[in-house]
Amino acid sequence: MLSVLYRFYERRLVREIMAKPTPRHVGIILDGNRRYGRQHGLDDPHDVYQIGARKLDELLEWCVDLRIPAVTLWVCSTDNLSRDTKEVSGILSAIEAKMRLLANDPQIHSRRVRVRAAGRLELLPAPTIEAIQAAEEATKKYNSVILTIAIAYGGREEIIDAFRAFLSHQMQTGKELHDIIQQISPASIDRYLYSASLPDPDLIIRTSGEIRLSGFLLWQSAQSEFYFSDVYWPAFRKIDFLRAIRSYQLRHRRFGL
Repeated sequence: MLSVLYRFYERRLVREIMAKPTPRHVGIILDGNRRYGRQHGLDDPHDVYQIGARKLDELLEWCVDLRIPAVTLWVCSTDNLSRDTKEVSGILSAIEAKMRLLANDPQIHSRRVRVRAAGRLELLPAPTIEAIQAAEEATKKYNSVILTIAIAYGGREEIIDAFRAFLSHQMQTGKELHDIIQQISPASIDRYLYSASLPDPDLIIRTSGEIRLSGFLLWQSAQSEFYFSDVYWPAFRKIDFLRAIRSYQLRHRRFGL
């Protein structure tokens, strides 16, 4: 009986959401994998993160159904790489396996999903980098949905890397320091961010009940709406996602005006 009520509620939410503009870009902090594992008696990090990785397939289906053209998922921070060796291995093995699957997934190709990664990828082991490159190469011509996987990512690190790239490019043109300083602007830095080709996120969702961004898309989230869900990422349902989108649609975005 409960499942019937959920399906009815889900269909009603979809109708309401499709009657209004949906976000152009949604960012999601995939949090709560370890707590979900402990709650379900799962001790092996590899098993826990594999469950979280499988949830990605459902999320993509939801985004396609709602015509959301860009989604960025934070799956591993630079800080996460300092965790226990076994845990890091579990995270990276799940990412590597998922990337290899995405490169050959018929649904990815039929939906024309472009897969890309963002972060300090040079910190990752060679097999993980190779899997990422394979997924990017296999989908590079698609543009219906842009799926960005933030790996070895930190918001401060992204801003630092953007400034370094900006300064390096300006110096290569032979400009003096005074002239370079005059060129600094939000637009000039935007061009060097990992997400340079994407609109800023309209909505950022964090699962697991934590109420903070932890550095996710620091530069890009200046005008974003935030939604915090109590549900752990592996248990995140379509109805939870729909509630987040509906909450976004009910807000009046003034952009500081």
